[in-house]
Amino acid sequence: MRVVSLVPSLTEAVAATLPGLLVGATDWCTHPAGLDVARVGGSKYPDLDRVLALRPDVVLLNVEENRRADADALTAAGVPVRITYPRTVDAALAELAELLAELGASTEPDWLLAARRAWAELPALPARRAVVPVWRKPWVVLGAGTFAGDVLRRLGVHNVYAGHAERYPRPALDELRAHPLDLVVLPDEPYRFTERDGPEAFPGVPCALLSGRHLTWYGPSLAEAPAVLAGQLARPVTCPPG
Repeated sequence: MRVVSLVPSLTEAVAATLPGLLVGATDWCTHPAGLDVARVGGSKYPDLDRVLALRPDVVLLNVEENRRADADALTAAGVPVRITYPRTVDAALAELAELLAELGASTEPDWLLAARRAWAELPALPARRAVVPVWRKPWVVLGAGTFAGDVLRRLGVHNVYAGHAERYPRPALDELRAHPLDLVVLPDEPYRFTERDGPEAFPGVPCALLSGRHLTWYGPSLAEAPAVLAGQLARPVTCPPG
């Protein structure tokens, strides 16, 4: 079987479990390190001619990561696509097990078993009200029904926009600041928030800088995500009030 992955987390999952299957991946597929496969451009705008030239038996896609137009074009060209869309940790674990079995794995890999244990044995963590920006200019935050939102919920972070009608609301900064918050969560993906770019917008409020890979990827990183994210949530930075 020849597999092309247009989803970085699935690239990591397949390479770690069935490395001989991958023949192509996006330029953003950075894990595992040293992955030696053909590159086919970005996840949003892949070079479909390159994908087709690799003669894949299946192309791996994700509803949020990739465009419907590319999925339709691949299907029209006669290439089977496998589309994932996990919105909870449990759904991600189940989808990964199903996908890997479909690709030929006879048993669940050790990293997936470790991920199941890690998420089943979470320590008690303090409850904190938070907003979770994922972009700025304009500000975009996590809303309802997101995988990252479920990850944070399990770690004691109550997203004040979790009940919003939209999955990715675009509130004004003044609205974000008006909420009574214990924490602002700033991941480094898709927007790269840093100590110098993000916390200054929320003076006086603790800001936790999180690994976007551990917050949003579903694959081998799920096994270490609880420990990594809990440690980062416990070390927020605070800009003094202006």
